[in-house]
Amino acid sequence: MSTQVLLCWSGGKDAAWALHVLSQRGDIHVVALLTTLTEGHGRSSMQGVRREVLQAQADAAGLPLLQSWIPQACDNTRYLQRMAATLAQARQRWPALETVAFGDLLLHDIRQWREQQIAALGWRTLFPLFGSDTRLLAAKMIDGGLRARLCCVDTQVLEAEFAGRAFDHSLLAALPDGVDACGEHGEFHTCVSAGPMFHSPLDLRQGVDTLRDSRWRYTDFML
Repeated sequence: MSTQVLLCWSGGKDAAWALHVLSQRGDIHVVALLTTLTEGHGRSSMQGVRREVLQAQADAAGLPLLQSWIPQACDNTRYLQRMAATLAQARQRWPALETVAFGDLLLHDIRQWREQQIAALGWRTLFPLFGSDTRLLAAKMIDGGLRARLCCVDTQVLEAEFAGRAFDHSLLAALPDGVDACGEHGEFHTCVSAGPMFHSPLDLRQGVDTLRDSRWRYTDFML
């Protein structure tokens, strides 16, 4: 029997590609997507993707979207409390569910933290993309039909003009030395609109750019 998996979903390319990879495995069955949203903003807590866009992505993937709401300026204790509550609800719906998958690629400290915290809640973890060569992976995503745009840029390492750009081969060629091809060190985040994990593409409109904390350049995407 295949293992039931809950996939953490940010709306970005890594989570989307993790879904694609997991869907090709005969021993895995992704039953739902889990997203963390910030109260008062109604957006994913890292990428800043609108809740309705996240829902449209889940619909395009043919999967339920579980929503874990956290307060603004959320500390670790509160985050884990909210996550535990959402995971408990998921297990009520799928009693055999005991594994949470993440789209992390390289950072061992983040992986270790997730493993420890999730294990403390009685769950297992799965990292289907971890250890990938990020430049090769980025090219594979693009060649595989994934379509995304940069929705958040760290202007301390990238020019603000990168915000809103398509995640494509020309972007990879334009990235400065030292910037990871997948933005794994937080250089940028993406919002996915199409790919092999979706049964149909999303028609997203690009909105305004907003600079937050004098550092993060966010580009809004809407249905």
